[in-house]
Amino acid sequence: MNEESTSRRAMLRGTFAVGCGLVLPVSLFGCDSKPAPNTPVATPVVPPIAPPAAPPAAPPPTTQETTPAAAEIQKVAQASVQYQGQPKGDLKCGDCSYFLAESNTCQRVEGQISPDGWCLLWLKKA
Repeated sequence: MNEESTSRRAMLRGTFAVGCGLVLPVSLFGCDSKPAPNTPVATPVVPPIAPPAAPPAAPPPTTQETTPAAAEIQKVAQASVQYQGQPKGDLKCGDCSYFLAESNTCQRVEGQISPDGWCLLWLKKA
């Protein structure tokens, strides 16, 4: 029995050595940093990455009077622009380009607007 296990052990060692002798060169085959001469090098195709979309900028008002172009602009809901009835620091609707003082309304935001309010569309008067 001892003789049989010794020959089996020797056979397994030999098989392991031969297997490593075959696997090692195959695993290291692609490690050369220099391409073989006259061998085309495949470059990966990477799709272009589009820049993130910027939020649409509101055009600056040209006049305070209602024009056909101004009538076409749809107003947005107060909640969608985070309208609040109090100023944000020194920023308040009374100093915004879109605020219409005679009617306490905004050219861009629906409903009544407080001159002391503020929203995300605030734009300093020119």
